[in-house]
Amino acid sequence: MATDADMSKSIRATRVNHMNAVIENLDESVAHFRRLYGAELVVDLPQREWNACLIHVGRVIIELFAPHAFLLNARYGPHYLGVEYQADVDEVREVVAAHGVRLIRDIGAAVHTHPADCFGVAFEFYSGDFHERDWPLLDGPMKPPAFWRDEHPLGLTGLKGYTIAVEDIAAASAFLQSFLGAEAAYEAPRPAVSARAVGLQAADAVIELVTPVGDGVIERHLRRYGEGIRSTVFAVCDIERARRHFIAEGVDLVPGDSPGAFAVPAELNQGLMFEFSE
Repeated sequence: MATDADMSKSIRATRVNHMNAVIENLDESVAHFRRLYGAELVVDLPQREWNACLIHVGRVIIELFAPHAFLLNARYGPHYLGVEYQADVDEVREVVAAHGVRLIRDIGAAVHTHPADCFGVAFEFYSGDFHERDWPLLDGPMKPPAFWRDEHPLGLTGLKGYTIAVEDIAAASAFLQSFLGAEAAYEAPRPAVSARAVGLQAADAVIELVTPVGDGVIERHLRRYGEGIRSTVFAVCDIERARRHFIAEGVDLVPGDSPGAFAVPAELNQGLMFEFSE
């Protein structure tokens, strides 16, 4: 059993390397993200269990996992699997053990935690960086921040954060503060979605925990998917400029979970909800 002294150890993450998501059809998903967001295909990662790849949109990298046979995933469908942070993997193993968290995958250079021990999130940790390197498929680095901010119609400025839907928000907040060294940033009601939120700063992104306080989209999300990551939140320099892009593309937007944000709903986005916020 982990002691209080053990539990005081936290992972010292530097940044979010990428979000991780399970999708049904890799080629269709890549084509969709290229068409609607101008995504860059960074690297193809075929493996025995699945085909995977990294795509890049506005300084946000997403690893897409497509199982070769979708039968075992079909009932649950496409969803966010987790998130990878840059951190010292040897230190991560110590903290994971101290917290009594299981590893569901360990490939040496990177580890994934068991989502059942982490409020539905498979946290991945890797000591390297993905943003500041050359990629053979791109013949160099990814497009720079200035391109996404100034030239792309969405005016993207990076990853604002991601949301996690949870049943017990106090327990989830305490866990992330202990496990990831996250710092409490805010608490806020979310009446539009019949929920309340707790914001935590972890490394370079905000984790927003949301829990239902009545019938609404968060309560229905938990019934459908259980606890886990609900959305990726992209930061934009001008919310109305970003909205105009999607309107021009014929996308039916919905309100985001937080005031002033909007979302591309999962059913129009290969099963993954994207939110946009200034």
